[in-house]
Parts: sequence; structure tokens; C-alpha cells
Amino acid sequence: MKTLKEGMKGPQVKKLQQKLVEAGFNPGEIDGEFGNGTEAAVINFQKSIGLLADGIAGPKTLQALGLKFTEEMPNASLQVTVAVASKILFFAPLDNIKKYLPLILTELEKEGLNDKQFILMALATIRAETESCAPVSEYLSRYNTSPGGKPFDLYDNRRDIGNQGPPDGESFKGRGFIQLTGRANYLKYGKAIGLGKQLVDNPDLANDPEIAARLLVKFLKDKEMKIREALLEDDLKAARRLVNGGSHGLDRFTDSFKTGDKLLA
Repeated sequence: MKTLKEGMKGPQVKKLQQKLVEAGFNPGEIDGEFGNGTEAAVINFQKSIGLLADGIAGPKTLQALGLKFTEEMPNASLQVTVAVASKILFFAPLDNIKKYLPLILTELEKEGLNDKQFILMALATIRAETESCAPVSEYLSRYNTSPGGKPFDLYDNRRDIGNQGPPDGESFKGRGFIQLTGRANYLKYGKAIGLGKQLVDNPDLANDPEIAARLLVKFLKDKEMKIREALLEDDLKAARRLVNGGSHGLDRFTDSFKTGDKLLA
């Protein structure tokens, strides 16, 4: 069964409507026409089980209703060549793109995030966080270091990211493609990629290219639903906030995302 959405007609839509009724979400008349009633029922079913509430019965929604499907979300990774990525990551050295792009695309594919929207989310995030498309450590700035203070001392007591006082600020400064920051994040995402506490014990591992790619994708995967909801509303500011917590780098993020959106089908 393919993806079903508003305006479509036929026996497959009728099966969808029947399954919605069985699940307790009345689409109205079971007539095989995907109208407003069916869309509303799909949206509420999606909300009830934690799926992206876009009103489109795609693979995950159909599977949750017990319907077989054959259509997967289109894999856009083959379109993202070095030449294309160099336009999205405009200021990144070409050698960095050649070296690191395959790692990033591989990890996105492993997590099932190789559709156009999420590839652009990943690349635009890298542009906003590192500009160079390379895993790097956070630079000293007035936002992380007090006047005359020790490096990253303003992070030392950031309880919101799990820091417990000196020298946590410097130990768990931003690193990698995603600029992972804070003891809690190093612990959480270190465990998520199978390193256990190794990342806390050796934070510089976050700059290892393969580990950095895995951390980037796991971080985005953890926030997948909220990110997709933001992108569905074309709210790039909200999507950026889900990663950064604010609007730092929003201009670069937006520029890369919109550039990529025009380049990819």
C-alpha cells in the first residue's frame, strides 16, 4: 500500500477508513474518498500514538494501523554529492566535505533519517555549529569565559547541562559536528552510541570523526519528532532551537537549509 493523503480515492482509502474506525477514530462515511473527515481522523490517530501529525497516512501510520505498505520515505542521500554539499556548506573546505560527508550520510541512513528534510537538517546544523564541516572544539568567547577567568568557567556550574563545578566547563565544552556540550549530554549520548561512560572519561573522543558523526545523528534522532513537526510548519527557527537551545547560528542554518531545499528534489 502506498502513502495515502487528502484527495485520493479507491479501495485502499476505504481500507484505511475501516482501520481508523476499528482504532476508534471515526472518519465519517466509509466511501473510499480521502476527505477532511479522514484527514482529521488520521491526524488524531497519529497524535494518539506519538507519530508526526501531518494527516498523511505514510508507512509508519499504515503500519501502526495494521496495513501493509511498500512505499518508503524517499532516500535523498544519493542526490547529496560532494558538489551539491559544497553549495549547501558554502564556506567549508572541499577536502573536509569529501572526507566527512560519507560518514554523516552513512549514519543518517542507519537511523532511517536519509530523507531530504533530515539530511538538510543535519547539514544545516553542521554549517551553523562548525562552518568548516569538520568536528571541532568550541572556541573561547565572552559567552563561555568570564573576563580574566579560566577557560569556559561560565559553564562550570551550568546545572541545566549537568555540570558539577570546575573543571566541568572546560572538560565538557562543545565538540564535534553538533558541538555537544555539558556532562549530562556527554553521558547520555555516549551511552546512546555504545560508549558507555567512555565519552565522559575522555571527552576529546567527541572530536573523532566517526564518533562525531554518530553523536550528531543520535542527537537529531532523539529529537526527531519535534524537529519534523517544526519543519512541517516551515519553522526553521524552532528546528534550530531544538538543537542549540537558542538562535545562535540561525542565519547560517537557514541559508544552508533553503539552499539545499532548492537543490534537492
